[in-house]
Amino acid sequence: MTKTLNVLAIGGSLRAKSTNRGMLLWAQAHAPQGMKIHLADLLDVPFYNADLAEKPAAVSRLLNDFAQADALILGCPEYNYSLAPALKNALDWASREPDNYLLRGKAVAIMGAAGGMGSSRAQYHLRQVCVYLDLHPLNKPEVFANAFSGAFDNEGHLIDSKIQENIKQQLLALAAWQQKLQP
Repeated sequence: MTKTLNVLAIGGSLRAKSTNRGMLLWAQAHAPQGMKIHLADLLDVPFYNADLAEKPAAVSRLLNDFAQADALILGCPEYNYSLAPALKNALDWASREPDNYLLRGKAVAIMGAAGGMGSSRAQYHLRQVCVYLDLHPLNKPEVFANAFSGAFDNEGHLIDSKIQENIKQQLLALAAWQQKLQP
């Protein structure tokens, strides 16, 4: 019997009609057999602050989500040529746990929608963060989407078949990559 691959999907945009959320929802609905994708809720997660005596409930839920995950999918919007604060903040909270145990060694798929080059600059910054956090991002396939090109409907749902196929291929690659990383 094959173990289910539990994947935590984290979207960097907090907007209800976010195209990055739309990509993650599409991935969740079309996960390959043997993969279960859970979407993190960042709406109430405060900025990381080491002075907090107690973790807020939203942070505790997020950290539990990280603990349950075998691998990650990061939906990376681009804000001012870099990654969104909400996404970075989620990773910051997780990285502060002892010995980086919530992140260390996990495979990561990165996808993103934005204007222009479809979050490519932000994704490359995110890859640098992943290196420091001892995460293992996939090299290929890369998934970039122009959020304003007609690839999404008015609700932020992904409707472009080419991007959908790229995501399918990325999910299969994520499963294979995580399998290689497991001892």
